[in-house]
Amino acid sequence: MSVKVAIAGVSGRMGRALLEAVAADAGCGLHAALDRPSSPLVGQDAGAAWGNASGVRVSDQPAAALAGAQALIDFTRPEATFGYLDACVAAKVPLVIGTTGFDEAGKARIADAAGKIPVVFAPNMSVGVNLLMKLAELAAQVLEDGYDIEIIEAHHRHKVDAPSGTALGLGQAVARAIDRDLASCAVYGREGVTGERDPRTIGFATVRGGDIVGDHTLLFAGIGERVELTHKASSRATFAQGALRAAKWLQGRAPGLYDMRDVLGLK
Repeated sequence: MSVKVAIAGVSGRMGRALLEAVAADAGCGLHAALDRPSSPLVGQDAGAAWGNASGVRVSDQPAAALAGAQALIDFTRPEATFGYLDACVAAKVPLVIGTTGFDEAGKARIADAAGKIPVVFAPNMSVGVNLLMKLAELAAQVLEDGYDIEIIEAHHRHKVDAPSGTALGLGQAVARAIDRDLASCAVYGREGVTGERDPRTIGFATVRGGDIVGDHTLLFAGIGERVELTHKASSRATFAQGALRAAKWLQGRAPGLYDMRDVLGLK
């Protein structure tokens, strides 16, 4: 029996990718399509944008649209996510959050809601990226001494947060593995006379341009050698497929805050 999925932000790039992924997945069915009140898509068939009628009209009323849904997938902006979060709690609908850019207060709000409904919250829904996170922990434990750690990420020109949530997730995975506090050891930019590199820091570099879907490289630079772990996304379909996998996994789960490592059994 297919999972009844609601999708938030259907006018966005990820919204469209999710609509296409649901249409192609026999294990899911589109239950509701949501967008902001000002969206020109409201009232239209959710598949009209690419000429593939879905039979579901886009709504700007989450409370009504979520009735009967078995999961909501949200890749929007933090301010929009909170509205969907509250609606899911009220309707007792499991939630998959792929939105990034939350501050600590926002993350705490999500954690609080997860005490009432099951939530998968991850900076990246890609199966490959989450495998990379696991490999990053192992590599960091082996290469902690004598290797400088840098994280380089690149995304399209429209991305509004930096570093990416995935880059920060990589940094957190590495820091956790070698017992460092990312908040105190991260370096997010270098300019001018910076002095020699502190070997205990974790550096971040950000590139924005064109239509880059998402590239992430974790670099361990030693004397005489470098080890690089890289993931490159060529299509948003990989994130959509991972999100659908999470939505299916949430069925029957107890309230709680989960991530993609839970979904993939990598913990």
